[in-house]
Amino acid sequence: MPLFLGVWSLVVIIPLVVLLVYSFFESRNFAMVYEPTLNTWTNLFSSGRFEVTVRTLRIALSVTAIELLLAFPAALWLAKGGCSKTTRAIVLALLTIPFFLDLSSRIIVWRGILDETGLINQVLMSLHVISEPIKGMLYTEGSVHFGMLLTHFPSMVLPIYMAINVIDDTLIAAAADLGASPARILKDIIFPLAMPGVLAGVVFTLGPALASWVEANMLGGGFVNMLSNSVDSAYSALRYPVLAALSAFVILLVGAIFLALLLVTRRMADASTFFKSLH
Repeated sequence: MPLFLGVWSLVVIIPLVVLLVYSFFESRNFAMVYEPTLNTWTNLFSSGRFEVTVRTLRIALSVTAIELLLAFPAALWLAKGGCSKTTRAIVLALLTIPFFLDLSSRIIVWRGILDETGLINQVLMSLHVISEPIKGMLYTEGSVHFGMLLTHFPSMVLPIYMAINVIDDTLIAAAADLGASPARILKDIIFPLAMPGVLAGVVFTLGPALASWVEANMLGGGFVNMLSNSVDSAYSALRYPVLAALSAFVILLVGAIFLALLLVTRRMADASTFFKSLH
């Protein structure tokens, strides 16, 4: 254990500390000034990057919430829905395939589908459903949301599936024999026991969503700027303290949201234990 903690601190904690310290310097005329200052952080919030940060946080949270609403029923069906082993194997294989494909090649395909001259409009016009192409399917927050939902769905559903899959079936059967409804079983047994998988799915989805770059550029077309765009522009301008501050800010956001989720789940567990004791 001490060896693991030492290696983990060396490769994870120390680089994060260095990144945070680096954000308290600044660059002038493409040269680093190693004097502690808050100018980098104050400029981060006084410039337009704060609006970009709020937009990024809003998009990332909404994508994470939608993914959770879609992934939990899917994971529940895979783990306890009575699907055959063959169906489960095929679905799991389809969910893991995206991890072996380049993200850019997966996203850029949708530009040819959602474009005004793309597949959707061509099919609808050939069927005489519409008389002119539908506009606004690309270069909007909606298209960025769509691309991010496709990208991060496996990252949400797989941890939840693994958490639900290890729940003992005898617990569910015993609750049903005692007269518990499916909704009660889901609320009192499955969801609490699946909470570690839910938390893992939220972290694995929210973190990459905050740092998304491909979807914003390819489907947003430069009209939906996110933190990744600011990071890229700071790197191109050799403004490394700004780059460090942006990266540290994203890490702090993810950490704060994760701590809030832990507090909420702990209070839910305490409240559930309290009400059960009353019965």
